[in-house]
Amino acid sequence: MDLVIGPLDLSAHVDEALAVQAVAFGLGPDEVAVRRQIVLRHMTYPGARALGATVRGRLVGFVYGMPNDRAHWWSTVVEPCLRAEGTEAWLDDSFVITELHVHPAHQNRGAGRALITTITDAATEPRSILSAIDTESPARALYRSLGYRDLARQVLFPSAPKPYAVMGATLPLRRPPAGR
Repeated sequence: MDLVIGPLDLSAHVDEALAVQAVAFGLGPDEVAVRRQIVLRHMTYPGARALGATVRGRLVGFVYGMPNDRAHWWSTVVEPCLRAEGTEAWLDDSFVITELHVHPAHQNRGAGRALITTITDAATEPRSILSAIDTESPARALYRSLGYRDLARQVLFPSAPKPYAVMGATLPLRRPPAGR
């Protein structure tokens, strides 16, 4: 497949990345426009970084994240849910996976696993947190295989049509045994 994982200047390639996210996540043009502004703002945060997955020079997936900050919008939304579950401490000293998307034509080939493990391998924080739609899905199965566990479920984000699960894992993430 010639998959290459490497640093991505997400601000410069935001439209290319959001085209992947739109197909992978089923976003319409209005949602893409909103997310474009969010991504550009996130990339100004201290410690924010992104990786891309390319095949023959074409972006087929991306991940970005940053050290968690309790003042950020996402943390303020999930904090009450984590507190209710006794898992609020996960908001401290954690690297947040903000977005991870792989074009459907390139899913189930290791790109998502390579993106998330590569970005978290460079994290200085001892753990990672993320949110995913709270349903059994290939994404949630991937996260569990890496060591993520549910910290809170049925988390409702404003304007999101479906509830999310907040998941956390200690770093480094689990790797499959050699030969798999």
